[in-house]
Amino acid sequence: MPSAATETRASRSTSRAEGLTRDRAAVADALAAVRRRIETAAERAGRDPASIRLVAVTKGVDATRVAAAIEAGVSDVGENRVQEAAAKREAVGGEARWHLLGHLQTNKAKRAANPFDVVESVDSLRVAAALAEQRRALDAGPLDVLIEADLTGIQARTGAPEEELDALARAVAQLESVHLARLMTIAPPAADPGDAAPYFRRLAALREQLSQALALPLPELSMGMSDDFEVAIAEGATIVRIGRAIFGARDPVPLSR
Repeated sequence: MPSAATETRASRSTSRAEGLTRDRAAVADALAAVRRRIETAAERAGRDPASIRLVAVTKGVDATRVAAAIEAGVSDVGENRVQEAAAKREAVGGEARWHLLGHLQTNKAKRAANPFDVVESVDSLRVAAALAEQRRALDAGPLDVLIEADLTGIQARTGAPEEELDALARAVAQLESVHLARLMTIAPPAADPGDAAPYFRRLAALREQLSQALALPLPELSMGMSDDFEVAIAEGATIVRIGRAIFGARDPVPLSR
């Protein structure tokens, strides 16, 4: 006859398993709802929903729920911190592409060159050059990078200001071991998601200008998050970065970048 301690452990194990099942179902349901919203927004804008890539932002989300999202069809995962991403990628495995979304300091760039497939937050030539140097040292293929543009003028914001984008894009395009394919921006906080439209529209115009000036295709625009991704799709976003609408509100994991 099993002891009381054995029965307690079994009960706890069953409860944990049931909790994990509920978490997986909740993530899958939320992801399906977001995909329906992306499809509706794309069709409203006369666009093919398949032209829009969803990056599931997993800052502060545990590896089990990240794995649940990948199992539910997520192919791109976004993280803000190098250390957090490296630990989760090792725990989760799979074929997802990992995007660095958070600000990257030059002295951390070498650490970011390995666990990520895409870095969306390049805002200086020094950061881009450090990433390129480390990719060469790793004998790895070119790293996809996006230049983060700050179009808000808010003092504390990261990102290259608009007047520096042309020179920065030209310099990054010349680097070996990185591939400049995209621009990224974050609209300022606003009660009305529609207030983000001018910032997204401006990034789309800058993409066209830079592509022509550099004679280089820049097919991607990363813009739009949980509150404003439908507005971003209307303005031409090809990548949307969505966390809260999939995983709910959460506290960030206290790790250094």
